Amino acid sequence: MNKTRTETDSLGAMEVPAEALYGAQTARAIDNFPISGICLPRPMLRALGLIKKHAAASNCALGVIERDVAEAIQNAAAEVVRGDLDSEFPVDIFQTGSGTSSNMNANEVIAYRATQTRAGTAEEERIHPNDHVNIGQSSNDVFPSAIHIACAEQLHKTLFPALNTLHASLLAKQEEYNNIIKIGRTHLQDATPVSVGQVFSGYARQVELAITRLEHAATGLQELPLGGTAVGTGLNTHPHFASRTIEAIAAETGLPFAEAANHFEAQSSKDAVVNLSAALKNSSTALFKIANDIRFLASGPRCGIGELILPAVQPGSSIMPGKINPVMAESLMQVCAQVQGNDTTVSICGLSGNFELNVMMPVMAYNTLQSIELLSNGVRAFSEKCLDGLEADKERCAHLLEQSLALVTALVPEIGYDHAGNLAKEAHQTGATLRELALRDGVDATTLDRLLDPAHMLAPGEQDGK
Repeated sequence: MNKTRTETDSLGAMEVPAEALYGAQTARAIDNFPISGICLPRPMLRALGLIKKHAAASNCALGVIERDVAEAIQNAAAEVVRGDLDSEFPVDIFQTGSGTSSNMNANEVIAYRATQTRAGTAEEERIHPNDHVNIGQSSNDVFPSAIHIACAEQLHKTLFPALNTLHASLLAKQEEYNNIIKIGRTHLQDATPVSVGQVFSGYARQVELAITRLEHAATGLQELPLGGTAVGTGLNTHPHFASRTIEAIAAETGLPFAEAANHFEAQSSKDAVVNLSAALKNSSTALFKIANDIRFLASGPRCGIGELILPAVQPGSSIMPGKINPVMAESLMQVCAQVQGNDTTVSICGLSGNFELNVMMPVMAYNTLQSIELLSNGVRAFSEKCLDGLEADKERCAHLLEQSLALVTALVPEIGYDHAGNLAKEAHQTGATLRELALRDGVDATTLDRLLDPAHMLAPGEQDGK
């Protein structure tokens, strides 16, 4: 039989695995929520550890707890921050909506570990999860603060670097392909010419704007609810506790966290997280468009569009030898689809700010952090394994451009819309070229050379030499 020890909480005794660092409340949560097997992600555990570490330091400086108790808590919390104790956090994300089970999981683990490492501690002097580790705090201000810290750190550590790399790669492709002209397409039909570089400049701008929108959304995470305790009033906390603790967290993370301007807003709603999730969804929309365009432009290689050539990163078929599929684009598109769904979940969670507290925070945290992680990894892989090795097929671009009837648009100022339309229709039916038909109808060769030159169709006024 597995050995256990008896721990107690306000509901009574609970058997806990003998070697576990957690206590009775965590054991109850394990028993109550055998839902998914999905636990809080590492960034949330790090954030909880940061809060407990600096809360102990603040409470010591403010004379709330003794120095040796505070130091033991700080040392144990530092282990949580580093990830040394991740196996001690088994509580499912589908738990109490305030995250109380996870907050108490952290309190119990840190208290037990601090007691273990505190020299000469008698049983009656055990460090207490509520009276020491959680002093001046509530799950209702700790857990939403942890969400903000975790999301902000992951944005700056992983997603922003990945998107900046992608943006730089797209700008490089814009420069590389600037002199390659292809047919444009609208409604999936031939349109007037563009350069491949111009197309990639559009992609680069999409990513640039996605970064800007995410940066703006990230500013909403800077306000931390810490200090509001149960309902935002700050009951049972020192008036200087929050400001001291948040200042220390900001110093360690290098991010400009500050105390919430209004604790009632900060705890009763999670609008900042909903806004961030929406920005992540918007970014995924842009990324899907980019990946999907590249996928189609590389279709073929002989019977599709074929204007782009994908790097061969793996065989594309178990039955068709030599086939190369747009696997990196497909991977990123699936990531984007997941982020879209995650945002729906986060939005529904955001609706559940009932009176003084939002009560769907754990799953909100999980989905938002998953979106950040998936986008970071997906964008990085797409940049490295697709975009960096992508090539433009200059001959294919020229061939398709030559075949297009959309060049007739350039003749409109010379011969009129209706006449140009009739020429395009006749060219399509007979196989004659636009040039042949226009010459027959009296347009001189010099004018045609100027009007039908694709290079002169890429910007306003170029056909007129302006």
